[in-house]
Amino acid sequence: MRSIQVIHRFCQHQCKVNSYNLIRQSCFNPKHLLIQLFSPLFIELRKKMETEAVEDQNLKSIKEGKADALHPKSVFYNPVQEFNRDLTIAVITELAKDKLKESEQEIVKTETDKNKDGCEPDMSTTDSNGDVQMDDDDAKPVPGVKYENGIRILEGLAASGLRSMRFGLELAGVKEIITNDFDKTAVEIIEKNIERNNLQDFVKASYGDASMIMYQNKGQTDRFDVIDVDPYGSPSQFLDSAVQAVKDGGILCVTCTDMAVLCGNSGETCNSKYGAMSIKTKYCHEMALRILLQCIESHANRYSRYIEPVISLSVDFYIRVFVKLHTGQKKVKESITKLSMIYHCVGCGAFTLQKLGLKVPTKGDNYRFTPAYGPPVQPNCEHCGSRHMVGGPIWSDPIHNTKFIQQVIDNVSKNMTYLKTSGRIIGMLTVAKEELQDVPLFYVLDDLCNVVHCAPPSMKMFRSTFLNAGYRVSLSHAAKNSYKTDAPIGFIWDVMRTWVKDHPVKSNRLTPGSVAKIILDKPTTHDVSFTLHPDANPESRDQGLIRWQPNPEPEWGPKPRPKKSGDDETDKREKFQGKRKQKQSSIDHKQYPCKRYKAGECEYGDECIYNHNIEKFQK
Repeated sequence: MRSIQVIHRFCQHQCKVNSYNLIRQSCFNPKHLLIQLFSPLFIELRKKMETEAVEDQNLKSIKEGKADALHPKSVFYNPVQEFNRDLTIAVITELAKDKLKESEQEIVKTETDKNKDGCEPDMSTTDSNGDVQMDDDDAKPVPGVKYENGIRILEGLAASGLRSMRFGLELAGVKEIITNDFDKTAVEIIEKNIERNNLQDFVKASYGDASMIMYQNKGQTDRFDVIDVDPYGSPSQFLDSAVQAVKDGGILCVTCTDMAVLCGNSGETCNSKYGAMSIKTKYCHEMALRILLQCIESHANRYSRYIEPVISLSVDFYIRVFVKLHTGQKKVKESITKLSMIYHCVGCGAFTLQKLGLKVPTKGDNYRFTPAYGPPVQPNCEHCGSRHMVGGPIWSDPIHNTKFIQQVIDNVSKNMTYLKTSGRIIGMLTVAKEELQDVPLFYVLDDLCNVVHCAPPSMKMFRSTFLNAGYRVSLSHAAKNSYKTDAPIGFIWDVMRTWVKDHPVKSNRLTPGSVAKIILDKPTTHDVSFTLHPDANPESRDQGLIRWQPNPEPEWGPKPRPKKSGDDETDKREKFQGKRKQKQSSIDHKQYPCKRYKAGECEYGDECIYNHNIEKFQK
């Protein structure tokens, strides 16, 4: 009866008159009603009924991409990370395409071998000339359908399962999606969302520890093509199991939101979680990416595996990396040449990288690996005389695959414009593709000018000085006004000295012994030209792309950790809000003399919270 009432009320407000009359008549015929329940109209009505039914349970419906998911307060959800989910779908789409192509090639090879052996070929895969062809349905997979030769995906920390619902509805060529969480309430919501989005064929809810599920699927035949690890905070505890459960050529997607740890606020914690010392610098966000990559590589090396970074981005308040996993002991040995320590000057901000190992050729095509020689710097900086901080080790090889990035850009711009953040994906990936892949880290122009206390030159003029001198230069997606270059730091300071000659610094800012005074007093050793170079304006800027992320929404940022199921305690922030004011209000201020009254300036009179009896305190 409740269902009839909901349908009746909804039709009065939402449906056309003729549809309403049809439904009203069918409500008195149960058999007719069951038939109508499977029509597209009634599927929409059923969703409306479910939404109304769960309102009393503090559930709300979230529509993102092509998915419509229920979400309770106790399960974590951050709308700002829609970019994260959109980008993940765009990346996995390319992997699914490659997987289906490999399967098609295996079928073609099998049919070709049958023809050679004189066997009857499968006519469904051959044309009139006997050549092997693929069916149109196989050549163009569609989302929302299970493919036996498709990819297997694990979302280890799924919360409400919104991401997995989007995988099922927007990814083509999927065989199975395991949606796991360690919260029973979350798993119940996942099961409802699977049914709500009609994905029962290949999306499975799972209740368990994410690490254990990955350990249970580390066998060669059980591994996943894609594993998505997106925890609240650090993913370090999941990396050991994750690198074992991804197939060769598969993708591991990892998110880190503990940026304070990775960016140098707590170096000792970074070392305990990621095996590297972080330092607080202007390039800390790219350094965070490289610390995470070396950590994943370290875990993979223990099992004769190594990583190939595909896309690595610093976004909003988190970092996101996509890496392919491969197996091969010979390549694992080369990992030592991909890691470096950082020497960072605390005065002028100059940095130098020191490789951990060297690859030395021997007879034939063989190599041997030796420790690197160093250190590459003196105890004090040669430019300003300050000391060095040591950080790392970090991943110092390329963090992007530019060919893969271009494939993603092309596909998003042609076939995935429905994504709400498609413009941002194209813009950020274009900047990432433009980066100098063999140059780790970057300098920030504003920081360089701050060291010598001068006004900054324009972006085009600054880039032109490097290009005119024969050096390469690019932007970095991780920070505005950032510059990657293969020019030595000595040339960069010569650029600043030349600029200051025409734009002098105030004499009171150049105190003896200051970093600015020491740098500007040194002679210029390079020819510097500020003449505008034809390639000074990067492609991403010339096209007007979204190169750096704008604020996604008001008061955006990391959300608080979700409450556990059944936890009725007040939110921590609400509980301690105004704690200091309450503490101050409990103090008896009359025990202290009023300084304003003593100076004859107190305008509060008898209402003053401090004591005006100055003689009492003079005794």
